[in-house]
Amino acid sequence: MNSSNRPIALVTGAATGVGKACAIQFAKLGYGVIVNYSRSEAEAKQTAKEIESLNIPLMLCQADVSDEKQVLSMLNQIENEHGRLDCLVNNAATTEFIEHANLEAMNEDAWDRILGVNLKGPWFVTRAAAKLLADGEGGSVVNVSSVAGFTGAGSCIAYCASKGGLNTMTKSLARALGPKIRVNAVCPGPIDSRWIREGNPNWDLDEMVANYPIPQPSQPDDIADAVLFFATGTKLTTGQLLAVDGGQMLT
Repeated sequence: MNSSNRPIALVTGAATGVGKACAIQFAKLGYGVIVNYSRSEAEAKQTAKEIESLNIPLMLCQADVSDEKQVLSMLNQIENEHGRLDCLVNNAATTEFIEHANLEAMNEDAWDRILGVNLKGPWFVTRAAAKLLADGEGGSVVNVSSVAGFTGAGSCIAYCASKGGLNTMTKSLARALGPKIRVNAVCPGPIDSRWIREGNPNWDLDEMVANYPIPQPSQPDDIADAVLFFATGTKLTTGQLLAVDGGQMLT
């Protein structure tokens, strides 16, 4: 087992979007970064290239977070290579863009996949990482959730349900893992990213946010700012859900 004084952060779904922004922000703070991805290998390698340009050690780990065996293998790799883990960002997620009223289109396969990645995934990764996170001075878990978990409005019913469950699980894990490990969640509103623009090209982001108090979609770095705050900028905050939504929930 290799030990190091450099803190280590694991970001799931770090190939693109919010996950990539988080990974790069951790690297700029001097953290060694584990870039997890499932299918986006080319994009993950590009993220790795940008981190390497900062002269920061990193590890690329391909693992589907909804598969517990793959998660356990990933955490074993991290322990063997680094011997520590200081921050975990559960960012990996998936969805389908299905009208809520179209109940038949929300089939069992789609339901199981969305809840498998978005809800079971953070559970599997957090449970597997808990021992490493608790070692030393303790660690931090930040779940990337969504305001859909509050409002019930989002890309599909299963997505909203998965994020509502993740919000509740954040609080449960904060109780279970304290005081050594803090657990919080960032809940974005609409993000100007490939997730929406390619997932449903018919959605007009500018129109979506037009009546918000801050009438603009967030950028991935806006969400990463909040993630890094929970991970590194506070010592007494746990079990909290922070909406970064331009005031969406006020409307």
